[in-house]
Amino acid sequence: MELKRVVVTGLGALTPIGNSVEEYWKNLIGGVSGAAPITRFDTTHFKTKFACEVKDFDPADHFDRKEARKHDLFSKYAMVTSEEAIKDSGLNLEKIDLDRAGVIWGSGIGGIITFQQEVTGFLQGNGVPRFNPFFIPKMIADIASGNISIRHGFRGPNFSTVSACASSSHSMIDAFNYIRLGKADVMISGGSEAAVIETGMGGFNAMHALSTRNDSPETASRPFDKERDGFVLGEGSGAIILEEYEHAVNRGANIYAEIVGGGLSADAHHITAPHPEGLGAINVMRTAMNDHSDLDISEIDYINVHGTSTPLGDIAETKAIKTVFGEHAYQLNISSTKSMTGHLLGAAGAIEGIATILAVKNNIVPPTINHFTDDPELDPNLNFTFNTAQEREVNAALSNTFGFGGHNASVVFRKFKG
Repeated sequence: MELKRVVVTGLGALTPIGNSVEEYWKNLIGGVSGAAPITRFDTTHFKTKFACEVKDFDPADHFDRKEARKHDLFSKYAMVTSEEAIKDSGLNLEKIDLDRAGVIWGSGIGGIITFQQEVTGFLQGNGVPRFNPFFIPKMIADIASGNISIRHGFRGPNFSTVSACASSSHSMIDAFNYIRLGKADVMISGGSEAAVIETGMGGFNAMHALSTRNDSPETASRPFDKERDGFVLGEGSGAIILEEYEHAVNRGANIYAEIVGGGLSADAHHITAPHPEGLGAINVMRTAMNDHSDLDISEIDYINVHGTSTPLGDIAETKAIKTVFGEHAYQLNISSTKSMTGHLLGAAGAIEGIATILAVKNNIVPPTINHFTDDPELDPNLNFTFNTAQEREVNAALSNTFGFGGHNASVVFRKFKG
């Protein structure tokens, strides 16, 4: 069968460096760090006392008090960004076939705030089972996709992807496939996460996964720097409207970019560590680019890398890029926007996908900030876009996300050419 073309027609973002797409992009290009001391709880006894929190977000601006009580923060983030993306897309929901409009949403953890609050309340109540009736619906990871579809009346495919930090990239790839196979016209894809809470911070600290640079939070996320010491936990949400090409053109939609490929792979190596030679990353990038018959490797100008700022992960991904691209690797711009946003876990792929789409649209590559010292284990001839955004023609770009369990996803965006 002939596959349909799929384009991006709407974006929504709620991030540690901006509560809208416009603000997020401005601060990405400006190299702004979203890391700061945690405001949500007392960090006295925690190894890491900072994170990339969403700032100046008031649920009362979006939900009445009764509705707000029904939703965990990760689900609120999801609904707010989906609202922005739909508005940005110009979709008239009264004129599209809602049976062919769906939602696929990613979250690695789901309602961890709700889970912590309810279990804590149970223990403080001496074991008396007085649970909130919304406990389970607020906590489950798939509820965000359900809430988005209820809010907008989308009756097409609806489910959640859970693959740790690759979750929202998997949601985009699944949405892309449903449309190009002719099973939907419009899909809301993306992801949300809200894990900046005691259990989230404590759990990652116990794994020694987080930076402990408490004296300088704003410089703690430093991908590809010799002194990197772990990632910075972030939170937020990104929503991306994917649409069948003819459907978008017929309604005169603004098109940001075309999505032309999606790759999936597994490391089959370790529950948290990457394969040391980046085998899963090699496979997923190759699969993504081979997903489109007329995409040449030389068209790729930029890679928004997973780049978490962990000692092992940054080295493995760099090795994979050199293996896949060969000499062309030295013509690429590479950057990790986690240096600014921190690591949004299951929402990382969504907000980094938005950064990649806007790089393709605007011919600007956002930087990898906080570079101070070269790492001799990394190739100094690669262009990591250190510290300052760079203007260049971006015809096509990859967005990489890798998750605990060895889950890998890579998405290819190309400049829309009609």
